[in-house]
Amino acid sequence: MAEKNLVYRGKSKDVFNITEGPYAGKYRFVFTDKATGYIENGKVVFDPGYDTVVGSIPGKGAIACRFATHFFKLLKEKAIPSHYIDTINENEMIVEPAFPLRMPVESPEFPGSAPLLNLEFTWRNNATGSFWRRYPFVRPCRNLHKVVEAWTKGDTDILITMEALEATGAMTKEEIERSVELVKNIAEIVTEEFESNNLHVIDGKFELGRLKYGDGKIVLIDEISPDVLRVCRGYSPDKTGNCTVYKQCAVTSFSDGKRTIKNRNQVSAAEFIDIFL
Repeated sequence: MAEKNLVYRGKSKDVFNITEGPYAGKYRFVFTDKATGYIENGKVVFDPGYDTVVGSIPGKGAIACRFATHFFKLLKEKAIPSHYIDTINENEMIVEPAFPLRMPVESPEFPGSAPLLNLEFTWRNNATGSFWRRYPFVRPCRNLHKVVEAWTKGDTDILITMEALEATGAMTKEEIERSVELVKNIAEIVTEEFESNNLHVIDGKFELGRLKYGDGKIVLIDEISPDVLRVCRGYSPDKTGNCTVYKQCAVTSFSDGKRTIKNRNQVSAAEFIDIFL
């Protein structure tokens, strides 16, 4: 497809507008091999919990597309609404055009004003990543019972409270409640699917939006893939759901005023190749 039909180029996939054929008017997702992570001691460490592209993993795009296809079909079986239509190639799928949850700038005449372009919802089974860095008084890997957070997406993702979403007019109270319920339902399905493969989902992030030609209801958009999930092996919960091996798994540090946390048993995106074939 011609480059002129490019709608968006992201960290993990490119989006194209389809102008002809049976899917005219729809969007085509092309999953790429680009991967996010960080640099440690001069070496690339791939980690989907980070937002910076640090390299590529051969075949990752096809893996991500296969994952997304698996979960979109599973969600459809369970009557969870999304924008998914079909998968046409190992790294390409067709989706309904959709608008992310957003809000125009109210006073563009004020310097520095900017619109809300997109919202992202994180859900957390366990305390790690940015959650633990923000709340270091919590024990690493503590069971969080799928706590949901909202973030504004951009060059820097910013945490926004649910009350602020309502107060600013970005979303109504009912829309917020529906979105949180939707995210938790999807998170439960994803978590159970991984548990069936003896793996545990630490946390994940979903994007929600409205279909361009829909009824305005909020649905799951974007993707579910190794790029939006952190998964570990060896999870051993007690009766309250707290992992009993967290001391062997979680590694933290504090230097120059910055906290870090890493999960020794985290499964890399490359290792997902044999799951959900």
